[in-house]
Amino acid sequence: MANIITEEKMSELYALATKASEGSYSPYSHFPVGAALLTSDGAIYTGANIENRSFGLTNCAERTAAFKAAADGHLSFAAIAIATPTADYPVGPCGACRQVLSEFAKADMQVWFGANSSNIVKTTLGELYPFDSLHELAENR
Repeated sequence: MANIITEEKMSELYALATKASEGSYSPYSHFPVGAALLTSDGAIYTGANIENRSFGLTNCAERTAAFKAAADGHLSFAAIAIATPTADYPVGPCGACRQVLSEFAKADMQVWFGANSSNIVKTTLGELYPFDSLHELAENR
């Protein structure tokens, strides 16, 4: 069964992600990112990137939202929107975020990412992360 989220709901998530980017702590990269995550039961969690002078300790917006949702017991995700409002082009989630999202979402999870509301990539987690061993193992059970 396909995971169908309406364009209206995804646009709402993108607007929330843009708003969430205002909470970014990015004094080193000056690259704010916001995310809005829709859980399978309809809850919405937002997150922003939080940097540290040791870049390895930085947490991305997507993982901030995912960890907030998981900490509240929401372990199944339906959609995510990611906003990078100072970028010149859409910037997709990093590999670590794709891995974390795949822990809690199916390959058909809707993913939108963009620099602004008229420059958005609309895809799925499976298209972003096509050889996810967790999903491959689940399909072979």
